[in-house]
Amino acid sequence: MRGGDREAEFREYVLADRTRLLRTAMLLTAGDVHTAEDLVQTACTRVYVHWHRIRHEGAGPYAHRILVNAFLDERRRAGRHPEVMTADPLEPREPDVTDHADLMAVRSALLDLAPRQRAVLVLRYFQDLDVATCARILECTEGTVKSQTAKALKRLKDLMADDQASGPATGSS
Repeated sequence: MRGGDREAEFREYVLADRTRLLRTAMLLTAGDVHTAEDLVQTACTRVYVHWHRIRHEGAGPYAHRILVNAFLDERRRAGRHPEVMTADPLEPREPDVTDHADLMAVRSALLDLAPRQRAVLVLRYFQDLDVATCARILECTEGTVKSQTAKALKRLKDLMADDQASGPATGSS
């Protein structure tokens, strides 16, 4: 295959799948647009490197596996060397939801989940993937996906209940 054909095929793939990858990355990072963009860039770079091998098999599942693995790797590294943010993002984006408080509560709760649990919830409920596909992406058993999903949902429910319980006071004293 000529280099120009490879470039064109890859460019076509990225144009078709980048939005979906970014949406997944945004959910994994609980709305951190800069980290999400970095994850997508990592996934696209690795897909490009292996394009000759994966282009006929379907790059989508491969790219999502890379995206999730890059997210999990980044969380492991961040735990060892935490970054300190010193400024607000330069280009804040407004979410497409009507209740900003609910969005912030969900993002906050997602941040409190373990990275693997967050990945399971994003893949299962936001990407609407079945258990078998999630297991392939996360490189684990289907039983692990099911147990991590159950634990993550329970934890998310507890976190959301705690957030509501510690909400603003009603003013009666």
